[in-house]
Amino acid sequence: MVCIVGPSGAGKTTLLKCLSGLLSPTAGQVLLDGKPVSGPPEAMALVFQEYGRSLFPWMSVESNVELPLKQKGLTKSRRAKLVADALEAVGLSQTRNSYPWQLSGGMQQRVAIARAVAYEPKILVMDEPFAAVDAQTRADLEDLIRVLWHSLGVTVLFVTHDIEEAVYLGERVIALSSSPTIIMDDVTIDLPGERSQMDTRSLPRFSELRRHLHGLIQSAKHKTG
Repeated sequence: MVCIVGPSGAGKTTLLKCLSGLLSPTAGQVLLDGKPVSGPPEAMALVFQEYGRSLFPWMSVESNVELPLKQKGLTKSRRAKLVADALEAVGLSQTRNSYPWQLSGGMQQRVAIARAVAYEPKILVMDEPFAAVDAQTRADLEDLIRVLWHSLGVTVLFVTHDIEEAVYLGERVIALSSSPTIIMDDVTIDLPGERSQMDTRSLPRFSELRRHLHGLIQSAKHKTG
C-alpha cells in the first residue's frame, strides 16, 4: 500500500498514467515485473476521482461491474461469481439492479471500486478516488480500501492531496517535489497494521509523520514560489 503526495502540478496523475500505460514517458521507461510497460497491463485496474464519468448511467450496477470481465473472455457463470463477490466486498449486494444515478456519490465510488476488484488485478491504481465525497463517506471508503487490501493481497498505488489520508492508508508514502519533479522522500509508515479512524489518528506517531510530510510539501511549494 503505497501513497503518493505532492504539490499541485507535481505530476502525480501523469506519473500514474505512465505507470498504467495510458501515457508514454518522454524519457526512460516503466518496468513491471522486469518488463517494459507499453500499454495498459492486464494485471492492473484503475479507479479515478470522477466516478460519475467512469460509470455508464444506462447500465445497472451489476452490468457496470461486469463490463470489463466480458473483454477477458470469461464464462457467464464465472463473471456472475466475480461480480457478486465484488459487490459483497464493497457492501453493495442489495443494489445490484440499481442504476448509478440512483446512488449517492459514495455508493457510486464503491461501484467503481467493485468493478476494479472484480477484474482480479494484481495492482490497483487509484487517482484521488475520494476527493469528491463528504468527510464521513471518505473515512468509510478509506477503511474499505484497507480491508480490501488485506483480504485481496493486491498492491495498491494511491495518489492523494490529503497528507492525513496518505499517512492513515499507507505502508509507505512517496513525497514528490514541485516541477521539475523528484522524489523528496520515501517515508515508511510505521503505524500498527490494524487501524481505526479515531485511534490511529490520535497516535503521537501519526502526528509526527503528518508533520514531516507536511513540511516537505510546504518546502516544495516555497521553492516553487
